[in-house]
Parts: sequence; structure tokens; C-alpha cells
Amino acid sequence: MARPPRAVFVTLLATALCVGLVSGARAVPGSVQSAQQAPVVLAPAKGEGVAPTAAGVQKALAAILKDPSLGKHRGIYVYDASRGQAVFSAGTATPFTPASTLKLLTTVSALETLGADHTFTTKVVSAANGSIVLVGGGDPLLATKPAASSDFPARATLQTLAASTAKALKAQGVTRVTLGYDASLFTGPAANANWEPNYLPEGIAARTSALWVNEGRLSPGMAKRSDAPAQAAAAAFARLLTGYGITVAPAVRAAVAPAAAKPLAQVASPTLGQIVEYINLHSDNDGAEVLLRQVGLATKNGGSYVGGVKGVRETLTKLGLDVSKARIFDGSGLTRANKVPLELLAGAVRVAASEDHPELRHLLTGLPVAGFSGSLEDRFVAPGTSTGTGLVHAKTGTLTNVHSLAGLARDRTGTLLVFAIATDSVAVPQTLNARAALDRAAAALANCGCAV
Repeated sequence: MARPPRAVFVTLLATALCVGLVSGARAVPGSVQSAQQAPVVLAPAKGEGVAPTAAGVQKALAAILKDPSLGKHRGIYVYDASRGQAVFSAGTATPFTPASTLKLLTTVSALETLGADHTFTTKVVSAANGSIVLVGGGDPLLATKPAASSDFPARATLQTLAASTAKALKAQGVTRVTLGYDASLFTGPAANANWEPNYLPEGIAARTSALWVNEGRLSPGMAKRSDAPAQAAAAAFARLLTGYGITVAPAVRAAVAPAAAKPLAQVASPTLGQIVEYINLHSDNDGAEVLLRQVGLATKNGGSYVGGVKGVRETLTKLGLDVSKARIFDGSGLTRANKVPLELLAGAVRVAASEDHPELRHLLTGLPVAGFSGSLEDRFVAPGTSTGTGLVHAKTGTLTNVHSLAGLARDRTGTLLVFAIATDSVAVPQTLNARAALDRAAAALANCGCAV
């Protein structure tokens, strides 16, 4: 089956259908409606379709779950969100290495503890004797300069902050300063002790900092990271200040901002809801690690990754999810030490789809759409997967030998199914086949009545 065009409109419409927000003519976003009301492109999604049965789901998935490419340890969990009940599970007796599907736990916890409208502030404050301090607020997406206008979300930049700072200094008659930087919001090791030793030198992950630009990259878009991201951010800020007519002393050192100091200038990050969408859409490891520490701070467990994990576990428990069998060590899913039940991965999606938690909806709207966006843009191309195109919304997880999907699909009768499927025992030569098998399983749910 030929893939439909990857139009933004279709992606938005598919998203609305999956989360059950489409009704009548409102299926067409206002920005693409003409003055004359367009006809409904697709029929409104039903709030509740045919009730799936365990036998029906098993029948739809049986052949796929026997695929030898999935290795010995494979499993799936399916939940009927339209009726609020588990439907089917197989191979779920032991937890799985989740890879990046773990980001669902981190980001849903961030939304719950901080709120979707929360922003993170990077500021410059005055200190004694003609000194200023650049203070990091843990903005994961802070950039040096504005990117293309089409990039989403629009990021806070050091360039904007430098321009505002220079203006404020000149208004005070100051044109020469000493610059310090304060990244003390986060504590503990900057790199997770459970990560593989090649992650930092190869740029797979950055040293997490409350103050960085371009996620610690030496050059935007490149993998190589700075060994001292806060210092690198301060050096970039000094160069920008110089360009705006402020002379900066050569020595730029770590400092502690005075507690009562008022900002000379500040910039705010995108909203947390937008950041969560970005992280899950692009499977952003570094952004997830920053949010892990923000959860630790918000839950009063401290700004280390250890505190963040405690905060995530507390928050998931508060949301009614069982974490007793989960072993969580980071926020991104990079470490293989993580072991998480599929029911818990699906549970993050389940609570975000619940009528009781509208504050968590950004978890759903940021999920990659099969064949259209993010880490699923180039997926669902193998035979037997096309029925999921545009209808499956899921977070991907990938490490060597590990593949997972967790998300939702509205089946052909209108029932909203939440699912998590994973394997962590794939032989490397079977990587593409295993990934295609997961896609077929998700597509089968989207094409399933599953009543018999």
C-alpha cells in the first residue's frame, strides 16, 4: 500500500483522532479551513467502539508474537482505554530493558510535578565590583542563536539574553564587566554511572548541566560535546556580549550568584508541554536527563540524577502506577540496567489519556506518528505495517538487542487501545526484522475489532 503524503494537516488530524478530540467539522484545524466550511475529511472518532476481548487480541497478534526475530524475551501488554481495563498480555512475567520508552516515565512525571505551562529561566544578575553572573535554570533546549523559523519549539537563546544584558548595562553606564557562571541548580555527577563508557566520548550523551547551550554540543547539530558545558556556555555568552559593545574580562569562572540579586536580563524556555513533545518526538536523551533532575528538584529530592529517579518513582506512584517491580537508573533509557514492566510503560500513556488527567495530554500529542513524524517517520514501511500508518502513535526504544514501542492506537471500531511491546533479546542480524515485527503488532491493533 502506498504511503499517504506526509502533510502536516494529515498528521494533526491523525493525532486528534487517536486522542478522541475530533468531532464534526472541527476535525479540520482552523488554520487550514477556508471561509466556507469544508466537509469533514474523516468521520468523527467514536468515543467507544466494540469491546475487545483477550481472545480477539491474541488472535490478531498470535502469528506476530511467534516471529523468531524477536528473540526469546518478548512481550506485549494491551489496555482498553475506552473502558478502563486491561485486555491482553503475553510474556510480561519479567520486566524489560525499555530503552527510550523510559522517557515516557520521565516526561509524564515532569508534566505532573511542574505543570505543562512551566518554563525554565536563564538569567544574568549583578554581583559585586562590576561583575555579572550567568545563571542556569535548567533549560534543556537553550541555544546560542535562533534556528530556522520552522523549528519547533522556538528556543530561548544566549543571543537574545546578551542583547538584553548589554542594553541594561549600558543604561547603567557600564561597558566593562567580569563574567561568572552559576550552574549550581543541579548537583551530583554530570554523567550517569550506569551508562556505557563510550556514551560521552562518542557524543551519544552529554554531561548534564543546568547551564548549557545546544545540549552541550561544541557545534550545533554535531555529536561532539563539551567536557565543561557550563563554562562553554559562559564563553559563548562572553563573545556575544562583546559583539554588543561590552568588554568582558578574559577570565570566565564558576561563581555563585547572590541570592537576593535582581536579574539584569532573562530569557524563558518554551513551555514544559512543548519541551516534553520535543523530547518524545525526537527521543532526545539529553533533554530527558535535564527533566529528570527537574523532577528531583520539584519533588524535593534534589537536582541529581539519583534525586530525579526518586522523584519519578514517587510521582508515578502518586499517579496510581505500580513501580514496585521497576528498576530505574536514568531519565533517558540509555542504561541497560533499567528494567521496567510493560504495564508500567503503558500506564504512563494510560494516565495521560485519562479524563482524570488533562494536564498530561502533552505526553500524547508529542508521540511520534507512524510513518509521519519523529522517530516513527521512516517506520511502518515493511509488509503488513501500512494499516498502522497515521493511526499508531508511539514512543520508540532502541539499543543494540533492544527494541520497544509504547503508545496508543484507535482500532477500526473506535476503541482506544494503549499498548507496550518490547524485546530485549534480538540478535543483531535480526534488528530490522524485529523492528518490523513490532510495527506489525501495533498496526494489527489499529486494524483490529478484536471482539472474537
